[in-house]
Amino acid sequence: MKAAVFHEVNKPLQIEEVQIHKPAAREVLVKTAATGVCHSDLHFITGAYPFPTPAILGHESSGIVEAIGSEVRYVKPGDHIITCLSAFCGHCEYCLTGHMSLCESPELQRQKDQEPRLAQNGGEMNQFLHLSSFAEQMLIHEHALVKIREDMPLDRAALIGCAVTTGVGAVFHTARVEPGTTVAVIGCGGIGLSCINGAAIAGAQRIIAIDRVQSKLDLAKEFGATDCIDASEVDPVKQVREWTAGGVHYSFEAIGLKVTAEQSFRMLRPGGAATIIGMIPVGTNIEIHGPEFLREKRIQGSNMGSNRFRVDMPRLVDFYLSGKLKLDEMISQRIKLEQINEAFDELHAGKLARSVIVFDH
Repeated sequence: MKAAVFHEVNKPLQIEEVQIHKPAAREVLVKTAATGVCHSDLHFITGAYPFPTPAILGHESSGIVEAIGSEVRYVKPGDHIITCLSAFCGHCEYCLTGHMSLCESPELQRQKDQEPRLAQNGGEMNQFLHLSSFAEQMLIHEHALVKIREDMPLDRAALIGCAVTTGVGAVFHTARVEPGTTVAVIGCGGIGLSCINGAAIAGAQRIIAIDRVQSKLDLAKEFGATDCIDASEVDPVKQVREWTAGGVHYSFEAIGLKVTAEQSFRMLRPGGAATIIGMIPVGTNIEIHGPEFLREKRIQGSNMGSNRFRVDMPRLVDFYLSGKLKLDEMISQRIKLEQINEAFDELHAGKLARSVIVFDH
């Protein structure tokens, strides 16, 4: 199969032929339909998060089941699916207490005495986050996918595999935003826009979008933002506190920077909660003024929107098909796999919300 292979930090991905194994007992072979070009992948390309090479990156994807292992009963060939990088084992403490997105069970991967799922020229190709979707096919554990209705367009369904589940889930599950409250979202890329959309669905009374790119702020209004702040022109913390008479109930950081994480905490009102969604680089420490905790302000992390994806993703599909969830507007461009490096350049420059690779099988 054809795949975009990651060989070296800060180097372009290479379009190469890679071998993929047949499904083991609990594995599913998927024909990749579409995959988003996500900022999380860029963190690994730039070395902010180390990952062994060679590897096939990509994790925000949809597809059609081609073949299943002997013990798979959940899906069958022809089913439409969305993948999820936070695969679950179903029986560890995290899974059994409702925190499936934190499951880290190694049993979802192939063991050392088994042939690798992916290979090239006789050597192992590293699989990325259980998925590796920058390829024409994926071989994944059955607990890394969810079956969806067939009237859902697969190019838009791919976005639910990461950006939407992460952003909307952070609002619904991690922060538990209440109707009538105030919300600030820092960063209006795919995840930030999903946060804004989720806050609107949750009934937030005021939703303040913060970014440094005017086109993204304009897009944020389409997703439900009531107010916008250009952080290149004004101090966003000061502006938020002025507009909300002391700060917001909930803030969301959707970029992954030290400065914006600290801003998200500083723009809270007493009793408020800041949720950090962005991938802050390894080795970075966040500084917070200690006495603020006496005002019962909170700062917390969110992994993949604290999801229960087998339940959440079909609901998000229903939200889209009923007009509540905006996905069409999030797609900046549809591209081929061969254009992936240009898409990462544009993502790095902050020009686009989401590029989606669509496979022409």
